[in-house]
Amino acid sequence: MTDPLPPQAETVIKTGATYGRDLAERVLATFLQAFVGGLVLTQPFDLGMWQAAGVAGVAAATSLVKGLIARVRDVTNSASLAKGV
Repeated sequence: MTDPLPPQAETVIKTGATYGRDLAERVLATFLQAFVGGLVLTQPFDLGMWQAAGVAGVAAATSLVKGLIARVRDVTNSASLAKGV
């Protein structure tokens, strides 16, 4: 049975901060992984460094959108689409 009282303001701020930190970490990790992957591909496919950074930016933006959808979809404290995370 759930508690009929609304959560305390401190709890809401903590969960929002936790979600924000989780989402920022995921977006940054996605950018770095895509950037390193792009740099590895610059030689064989004749891409410039800034093109690789652009590809990484698109990957990070996609990660951001996924994290925002995850918050709306199910669990409000996590940027993961997996249940129970």
